[in-house]
Amino acid sequence: MEAVENKAKTVILEKLNKKPIIISGPCSAETETQMLETAQRLAKTGKVDILRAGIWKPRTRPGSFEGIGTKGLPWLQQAKKLTGLPTTVEVATGKQVEDALHFEVDMLWIGARTTVNPFSVQEVADALRGSDVPVLIKNPINPDLELWTGAVERVAKAGIKKIGLIHRGFSAYGNTEYRNAPMWHLAIEMKLRNPELLMINDPSHICGRRDILMDVAQKAIDLDYDGLMIESHIDPDNAWSDAKQQVTPERLAEMLDAIVWRKEDVNSEAFHAALEKLRQQINHLDDEMMQILGQRMKLAEKIGQYKKENNITILQTSRWNEILERAFVKGEKIGLSKEFVTKYFDAIHMESINHQNKIMNS
Repeated sequence: MEAVENKAKTVILEKLNKKPIIISGPCSAETETQMLETAQRLAKTGKVDILRAGIWKPRTRPGSFEGIGTKGLPWLQQAKKLTGLPTTVEVATGKQVEDALHFEVDMLWIGARTTVNPFSVQEVADALRGSDVPVLIKNPINPDLELWTGAVERVAKAGIKKIGLIHRGFSAYGNTEYRNAPMWHLAIEMKLRNPELLMINDPSHICGRRDILMDVAQKAIDLDYDGLMIESHIDPDNAWSDAKQQVTPERLAEMLDAIVWRKEDVNSEAFHAALEKLRQQINHLDDEMMQILGQRMKLAEKIGQYKKENNITILQTSRWNEILERAFVKGEKIGLSKEFVTKYFDAIHMESINHQNKIMNS
């Protein structure tokens, strides 16, 4: 028995050490037949490394299908025996961790609704003590890197050695294109903070619909993610949960074939010389921008002094709207998106306010 367990651990670690890692399977395990057929068709593609399935499904509102529960774990166990694919499920409570490990699930992940609650993460972490199962942690629903970081730290303190991140997008007011806005900059920042951790992209939950899965998956690969988690179902349109975002195993294989798989580096002196030349130019421009921003803040401080002497408020809404509109026009002419210009000038504006505030209250 111990030899079998050691072999299983070796297999999952080998899978996690390759790149790209492809994790796929149904959003929910619905029936034994559905689970086994999905697993076998995924295995037949030869492109999937780890089999996933939702056993317990935390839903936003009651009345939705909330997972088949523990009785689905033997189906996943049987799927592993038939295909040789390691398995992974989402866990949200200590009891779910115990059940998953009892049925020899090879890897666990913590979902977005759990990551957002430190008490729930701690319960899962406590249940993990004494095991060495790999754990992936999805970003919290809300855009908060400290919550994501906290979840990683709690799991690490439980003694888990192999930890990875799953970027599944964030809930954002006004977002219409995606089910969960990707907010790539947050995922990139999390990766920069934790370069030793795997970063898996979950296009299914970012997109919420299958027609744009390819675009998001390709962008993740272009950004050097370690792999993808994409939901697959033998009959997506009739899936019991998240039907619009799932694809058949065969369609998944087509998508993976169509992705342009980028390399981190290439052994070419000419390439590195050209890249270094361009990077030096960027460094030079960055230095110039910092100098210009410093000069801008000095002017803001002078304006702050005049406002102080004349009892004028710091915030001048009409002036700020004028600056933004001017920036939008100029930005469009040189290929800068309105979204970028807004974020860039908002940051400058807040720094200017901080400088003026120091003057006003000195």
